[in-house]
Amino acid sequence: MKNRHTLYGSYASYYTAKTRSYLRKKGISFVERLPSDPAFRQIVRPTSGSHRIPQLMTPEGVVLQDSVAIQDFLEEQFPHLPAIPKTPKQRIFVHLMELMGSEGLLRLAWLHRWMFEENFAFIKKDFGRSFKPQGGDADLQKYGDLIANRMMSYGLPESSPAARAALDEKYRQLLTLFESHLIQHPYFLGGHPSAADYAVMGAFHAHMGRDPAGLRVMQDQGPRVLRWVENMLLPEVQAPEFYAVPIEYLANDEVPDTALAVLRFIADEYGKKFVVGALCFNQAMGKLTPQAGYAFAPEHDQPLLPAERVNYQGAESEHRADLYAVWLTQRSQGYFHSLDLAEQAQVSQMLGKGTLADLLGVPFTTKINRVDNRFLVA
Repeated sequence: MKNRHTLYGSYASYYTAKTRSYLRKKGISFVERLPSDPAFRQIVRPTSGSHRIPQLMTPEGVVLQDSVAIQDFLEEQFPHLPAIPKTPKQRIFVHLMELMGSEGLLRLAWLHRWMFEENFAFIKKDFGRSFKPQGGDADLQKYGDLIANRMMSYGLPESSPAARAALDEKYRQLLTLFESHLIQHPYFLGGHPSAADYAVMGAFHAHMGRDPAGLRVMQDQGPRVLRWVENMLLPEVQAPEFYAVPIEYLANDEVPDTALAVLRFIADEYGKKFVVGALCFNQAMGKLTPQAGYAFAPEHDQPLLPAERVNYQGAESEHRADLYAVWLTQRSQGYFHSLDLAEQAQVSQMLGKGTLADLLGVPFTTKINRVDNRFLVA
């Protein structure tokens, strides 16, 4: 595998879908291996200190865990077709989609997978295949049941007809908005994909574009989205439907209204917890007053802080800040505060009022970094 990267993940994995698409569109040479590969247990996991997928091993033996961290590392070595635009409005859009499109949509995708029983026969065997790929059906069912039981133990609402119908309705609304965008544009920001496109691949491919219940809705209600998913899995950048579109970001820092509509929908439906999380984090840091280099629960790679009570939109709630979500939130906040006042005004005008504006309006106080898969005060 000389000069090739090795991606450890699976097709059922939400976060692996992001990284696989990124590697293909960037033209980065790689091979893919399942978590059942002995090298994953013997080398990769001990090196990273994490069991999570995806993980990437570089040709030099460097091990990276997390889809965003993998992207950031590779962007420095492979600057062609940059995943992060350089202009203010487009870059803010991409950073917000890194959070909302990936972490925000996780809730919809996860519920849509586990609340529809018609998914179980497929997804359990698909999970089982990741751990015993040459096993018989009984083996796949055994390992699939173990994983499914663990996933569903995290707590699911009652899977009633009304609850499933409500999930489908949100999904259809999202598809309708994305469909409108894809009439004119092959990707969110023009002629080549950005981190915003990779961010939504977890939901649109790994879950709702493969699981039977979600795929059927996409086929019926989102044929353009289905075609977009197919294109995001290919190394070619220019889709045949958009052969005349230049392979570049839109000029003049343009963010299409149709792209903003998708972002706003996700933020308003699923993003308020990130605003609350940022408020809780600031409150916790005010009590802790940590110094630079302070490590948060270094035995955990994605720790939660103790619960804080905060007020948002006139409602008081108790919440535990998720440091991974805070870290992603700070990518938007930190970049916004690095802009001059005129650029900040342009970004604010573009976003308008609502969850996105509230998120950027949370004071940016204690910055955190992710180092060796652990969170430290910068």
